[in-house]
Amino acid sequence: MDFIKTAPMRFLLLVSGTWLVVFLLTRTILLLTHLDEAGGGAFSLFGIGLLYDLGFLAYAILPMGLYLLLCPPALWHRRGHRWFLRTLLTFSVYAMLFTAVAEWLFWDEFGVRFNFIAVDYLVYSDEVLNNVLESYPIGTLLTTFAVLAMGVSLALRKPFDAALAAPLPSGRGRLFNALGLLAVAGLSLQLLSQDAPRTQGGNVYQNELASNGPYQFFAAFRNNELDYGQFYGNLPPEAVARQIRAELNEPSSRFIGEDPQDIRRMIDNPGQVRKPNIVLVTIESFSAKYMGSNGDTRNLTPNLDTLRKQSLYFNNFYATGTRTDRGLEAITLAIPPTPGRSIVKRIGRESGFASLGQQLSSVGYDSVFVYGGRGYFDNMNAFFSGNGYRVVDQSSVDESEIHFKNAWGMADEDLYKQTLKLADANYTKQQPFLLQLMTTSNHRPYTYPDDRIDIKSGNGRDGAVKYTDYAIGQFLERARQKPWFDNTIFVFVADHTAGSAGKEDLPISNYQIPLFIYAPKLIEPRENAQLASQIDLAPTLLGLLNLDYQSTFFGRDLLKDNPLPPRVVVGNYQHLGLFDGKDLAILSPRQGLRRHDDALTESRESRVTRDDSLIRRTISYYQTASYGFKQQLLGWKAPKEGVDQVSER
Repeated sequence: MDFIKTAPMRFLLLVSGTWLVVFLLTRTILLLTHLDEAGGGAFSLFGIGLLYDLGFLAYAILPMGLYLLLCPPALWHRRGHRWFLRTLLTFSVYAMLFTAVAEWLFWDEFGVRFNFIAVDYLVYSDEVLNNVLESYPIGTLLTTFAVLAMGVSLALRKPFDAALAAPLPSGRGRLFNALGLLAVAGLSLQLLSQDAPRTQGGNVYQNELASNGPYQFFAAFRNNELDYGQFYGNLPPEAVARQIRAELNEPSSRFIGEDPQDIRRMIDNPGQVRKPNIVLVTIESFSAKYMGSNGDTRNLTPNLDTLRKQSLYFNNFYATGTRTDRGLEAITLAIPPTPGRSIVKRIGRESGFASLGQQLSSVGYDSVFVYGGRGYFDNMNAFFSGNGYRVVDQSSVDESEIHFKNAWGMADEDLYKQTLKLADANYTKQQPFLLQLMTTSNHRPYTYPDDRIDIKSGNGRDGAVKYTDYAIGQFLERARQKPWFDNTIFVFVADHTAGSAGKEDLPISNYQIPLFIYAPKLIEPRENAQLASQIDLAPTLLGLLNLDYQSTFFGRDLLKDNPLPPRVVVGNYQHLGLFDGKDLAILSPRQGLRRHDDALTESRESRVTRDDSLIRRTISYYQTASYGFKQQLLGWKAPKEGVDQVSER
């Protein structure tokens, strides 16, 4: 063990030991602030957490270690090099303090350690940096980190001096130590993964606390797409084909694909085709629980509570995922949330699908995606322009028409003003339109124009929710004065909830969102309690038009009587679920199969096999969706000129 007593190794141990203390403090603080959620036995997670801390250090310390071990002795003893090493120690402490606070802020918003979301935030650094600058006192925080880092560096002066005074290893010893560091990093790569040795299933807070944030970040960066066939439970193709067709076989449909796993089918909607306009508003981060009509007492949603009474309102409706891109994917393509990145962000493979916009464009609609922010975020411009839409985003709007904006884009009221202009232009051309909106105001930093509501801008989500509701009320008030209003269907739906974290991988109650379909001259107001999700919205809208079409949708028309078993599909990048109204099945990487009985109440978790009926249903959706994407079975096929689509059956 003499090599540990050498100067380079003692310096490495000093740096890595300091990092381990920061990791320990971070884990302790996160645990103490969520002790109730973590449950009994939570302190046992520190052992597993130490393994992940050491695993991260095995990678992170490698460049510094190789430099120190291969540094020539003549350079090592120079005074300038000594100052360089002290600066390196101070900077490393600064970096760890910065990471610890970043982890806390990320945990506070998402309830997890760094994951795919953090990777995406790094990619879209402009929006995220502006959001951070508008949300937190960054200057104060960075200055505080610098002062603390220098203070820690001074406190470590004695062990630092002792490390540098230690003898240097021989040439052979330095080479041996360098090879040892490489071996430790390689061993860590083989023994640790994102999922193991962390327990799969059980209490999610314990699993996350046992992790190491920086380790999870780089693991997510490496694994941002997961191959379903390699990582998840599979069934024989013929079994999957039988099951998925039983799930999708509406009375008005006929499968036409040659591949048994191809879900392409003709949908025959009886009745005279009609072409009302559609304004589909996807509301940022809007949970059903915010609504006063659902029991909230803060009076945040007076306009939406009134609208509920005037609409076809779905009160048992769920988001498929936890991010905007997942909501847009489900609403536009009616596809389950396949593992890894959403289709929206699979650059180079995000276009050519049989989307809602493509279906309507083919029968004469002007399909437009209208976004309050910059559409390059989350690859939205490429996705929508490649799937039958034209795009209008913040960059398309003259600055003089934007009265308020923040890091994420223009205020909702400005977005709605642009929507009215687009609708007016289409009405003048006598062209039916689909205007599919994505709002931004209900998002941190929660800022909006002054003097609109009785909560000051920037004071948290309550104000953002109330402003979101205010802007919707103003939009509908203006729309009612338009000549196209009576022939327009307005849809309001959330992209996802405000927070989906919980004790379980997929806390199903945290995925519930509202869905309003409002058209006073076309649709009778009523409540609909059937279990449904975002993938059901597109086929329901096309059903309202009595449109016959060729479908690759996994969703179903919610307004038709059919014998199909209830279900919603939900996911969070890695875990894939199916909820049948009572029980929840979950597929996880490394062939994990679980179910939660009475998922909305007691949620009793158990391990199951592929023979479980709910697991088989779940596998059929995700295996088929992943297979269809990979084999290009979900692509758009334009109807033949002059041929009624129904006749193609």
